[in-house]
Amino acid sequence: VTMAAKLSDIPCTVSQDDLWRLPLQTEPIPRLRVCDSEAIALMKADRPVVLLDTELVNSALNWDLPYLAENMGDGDCTVFTANSRVFKYFDPDKNLHGYEFESQNTRHSMKFAEFANKLQNAHLTKEWHYLQQPLNDTVGPAIVKDFISFNWQWLTALVKELGWGQLTTNMLFVGLPGCVTPCHYDEQNNLFAQVKGKKRMVLFEPSHFRNLYPYRVGHPCDRQSQVDFDNPDLERFPEFAHAKGFETVLRPGEVLFIPRCWWHHCVSLEEAAVSVNFWYQAPRGVQEQIQFPLTPTQKMAMLRNVEQMLYTALGSASEVQEFLQTLMAGRYDTDFNHVLASAIVAAKAKASNPTKASASNDPSDSVTKQAKMSPPDEQ
Repeated sequence: VTMAAKLSDIPCTVSQDDLWRLPLQTEPIPRLRVCDSEAIALMKADRPVVLLDTELVNSALNWDLPYLAENMGDGDCTVFTANSRVFKYFDPDKNLHGYEFESQNTRHSMKFAEFANKLQNAHLTKEWHYLQQPLNDTVGPAIVKDFISFNWQWLTALVKELGWGQLTTNMLFVGLPGCVTPCHYDEQNNLFAQVKGKKRMVLFEPSHFRNLYPYRVGHPCDRQSQVDFDNPDLERFPEFAHAKGFETVLRPGEVLFIPRCWWHHCVSLEEAAVSVNFWYQAPRGVQEQIQFPLTPTQKMAMLRNVEQMLYTALGSASEVQEFLQTLMAGRYDTDFNHVLASAIVAAKAKASNPTKASASNDPSDSVTKQAKMSPPDEQ
């Protein structure tokens, strides 16, 4: 198959407003050279950082459509097709509890050359296509040579210094300009390298669990936010209004560190984007490294593990809900309300008779102070 068009030749059918609109506050992710000690410090602290000069994927910076179509080999690639630009990942085999679910995209297997042709003609068919393919032994010899030429020396030294586990997967991602991978989190450390085009990356801390409303464990969209970032339903998801993210625009040759359990939302920009990631297992001996108080990442992992355990033991969402309500009722959900009510009564009494209240040694004064100074889970 002759492939003449470049990625930059594919028109972007999404407006600039849609590419950049995001209904929440963000601050920039630090962008540092690999020799900067702050970069390693951020990674050790499970904080995102853009590494500017790793040369990790320099041998792949020529991976445009013609090159990949010619050299990816005869193996089948996994391609998702949709009528919209949003590609929410799903796995029907993970629908453990029979949720009613209809995916907005379909999964196909095809040669890379066929996928490339679909990308070139997408503006005519009004279809969107997104490739997510492991770099495995089906690729052609030129891709193998490029892969071997990645800066593995630097990467191996980095992984050793950070104490990470084994490399599990290298994924190739190719999508149209405007393509969205909606907000989700992974349970592995991720070095996300941009090869062609630009990609807007918006990250959120693990502590945003309550702001981003993940689907339940056992749902086909497990580990993904239920919130539609383009049109958030704040009546259903009110805490999303208080979410605060970190963002960057990733350019060819740059590498973004996405710590495990950090939420990330990805948008391809003006031209089609090609990316390669490096997923690594959690640090070796992570169980022995647990310290108190728990880190946000550890709390996130605990939330997920508890939910999985309850689903396995109880077998249905309604049983889990009843179990948690039984655990909370009259124990964790009323004590603070009782203290708060006492504080309100005391405040009203003080307001109605300020002279007497100022001279009083009424115990309710201490209750008022406690309600002001102690968080709910300590009362």
